[in-house]
Amino acid sequence: MTLGKILVTGGCGFIGSNFIRLMSGPDGAEIINLDKLTYAGNPRNLSDVSSTATYRFVHGSIEDADVVLNLLQKHNVSAVVNFAAESHVDRSIRSPEPFFETNVTGTLRLLEACRTHWEQLTGAPKLNFRFLHISTDEVYGTLETDAPAFTEQAPYQPNSPYAASKAASDHIVRAYHETYGFPVVTVNCSNNYGPFQFPEKLIPLMIHNALAGKNLPIYGDGQQIRDWLYVTDHCEAIRLVLQSGRVGQSYNVGGRNEVANIDVVHTICDMLEERRPRPQGGYKSLISFVADRPGHDRRYAINCDRISAELGWAPRESFATGLAKTVDWYLDNSTWVEDVVSGDYQNWVREHYGA
Repeated sequence: MTLGKILVTGGCGFIGSNFIRLMSGPDGAEIINLDKLTYAGNPRNLSDVSSTATYRFVHGSIEDADVVLNLLQKHNVSAVVNFAAESHVDRSIRSPEPFFETNVTGTLRLLEACRTHWEQLTGAPKLNFRFLHISTDEVYGTLETDAPAFTEQAPYQPNSPYAASKAASDHIVRAYHETYGFPVVTVNCSNNYGPFQFPEKLIPLMIHNALAGKNLPIYGDGQQIRDWLYVTDHCEAIRLVLQSGRVGQSYNVGGRNEVANIDVVHTICDMLEERRPRPQGGYKSLISFVADRPGHDRRYAINCDRISAELGWAPRESFATGLAKTVDWYLDNSTWVEDVVSGDYQNWVREHYGA
């Protein structure tokens, strides 16, 4: 499939902005970025591409079907990549409703606008149109330590309001294909990390707190295992799926890096000691254990054989190389970090982790 004009929703967020950067350039696609700019949506994430002729930003929500349809028709959009989502489990536990408004109602309205646009197309534009939905491995629930990794056939067993809202959106996307023949593809990814991630997620939070001399709060015993996926590897997988993925299919994308949370934090501390030594006690002395969150999934692991076999994708970064790049980026971009860790974020940290 030849990529034309792409509507990216939620493109000012972490993964979305990295995807737009990957797709931009003299030979890249034309991107229309629709973003509501909630607390984690930051236009500065795309300051290096914002002035290019192939990029356009529109402030708006996927819940506004009229805005979406107008953009699709005005720009003759040939593909939609839906990153727009509320995505933080802790926030979903505290306040579930915004997650269902955005992830369920928002996805439904986005799909309906896209279906209206698609049904008006004819010939090759209609045949080649794609709707790519970005989801998560959390829809599958949790795994025992010795259980095989999640495949695309794994049953949905979400355990948090966030995961439930994403599972619902996945089902709606699938239903639009089965009912209307609408050309959808879904990607279920494991835990992303890398540049421009909002410092509420584990890795950037630990880096930021360590450099500030604050406690490094670890839920429970810290033995929760995640499959860590460097964001650029994920974005490359999305590009391949958008270009060559089978309509109606889902593709699991994982980093093949299963690491316990406590080991992630230890490695971050070791990397920071090498780059910016802490004179008093070392960074590991800041580690503290806090009460586990409700319904905390014990282990995630992704089987990505399908995307590897069909599209030739494999992660380029090991956890060691990807984490090193991530730590270096946060050290080199302290101004960006300080600009985002204020206001709502500060209140959230105090509410969840104490002073």
